[in-house]
Amino acid sequence: MRTAVEIAGTGVTLVADRWAVPDGTESQGYALLLHGGGQTRHSWRTTGARLAASGWSALAVDMRGHGDSEWPSDGDYGTEALIADLRAVIATSTEKPVLIGASMGGMTSLIALGEDSTIARGLVLVDIVPQPDPDGIDEIIGFMQSGLDGFETLDHAAAAIGAYSPSQARRSSIDGLRKNLRLREGRWYWHWDPRLLGESNRAEKQSRQRYLRACAAAAAIRVPTLLVRGSRSHVVSHEGADELLSLIPSAERIDIADAGHMIAGDDNDQFCENLLSFLEREFPQKRR
Repeated sequence: MRTAVEIAGTGVTLVADRWAVPDGTESQGYALLLHGGGQTRHSWRTTGARLAASGWSALAVDMRGHGDSEWPSDGDYGTEALIADLRAVIATSTEKPVLIGASMGGMTSLIALGEDSTIARGLVLVDIVPQPDPDGIDEIIGFMQSGLDGFETLDHAAAAIGAYSPSQARRSSIDGLRKNLRLREGRWYWHWDPRLLGESNRAEKQSRQRYLRACAAAAAIRVPTLLVRGSRSHVVSHEGADELLSLIPSAERIDIADAGHMIAGDDNDQFCENLLSFLEREFPQKRR
């Protein structure tokens, strides 16, 4: 069963969906799901349900400035602010989670866990590495910027998604788009703060300092780690994936065929099957 909850972040109120394991099912653990920039917690709705059905309670959070979570008054979407929110969410439970983060959520998880090994017992990085391909990042930013003026109709929003990611367009429905857009003054706008694309936020995330910080964090990771890469990703190159595995030699890598950067949306069945296989293999202690 999915329920919406509010959680106090750092100066903002965050909204999340929680999935509990079915009655009579022994809990295998707790998974904390963090979406990518410009997405919302709804990108994990199928994954969260699959996790719960397999005995893993799940929590998918709208990160600050996204979805139903508050927009920070200062427009700060830097790494420190995102990590502070993550730590606040983790502190609401006595159980250490497995962190499952896509893109921005994955980078936040990687750095937070590498700098404090006590916060989680596992890490799943969904199409993100310390050095994302700059051309791929520019593509994402271009897509996000293209919708800043809103869309006349939901069909126009669907067409914009189709131009950026045909596989996403095939799987998107108008009802699904309603969860990620909001109607204001006759136009549909993506449900995230445009200040996310501000110069200071972008510069920090694309800086060499942040890359070096992510590398140092990765080198400190000692928990079971899985990198899930889309075979058609423009964000994680083979070289970027190889670098991550050199920094975390114990990490596993899986490439999802015919998936791009938005793996959970492109092929959720394959993503979930590989995720659950990893969890069962690495965390079998509660299995009977």
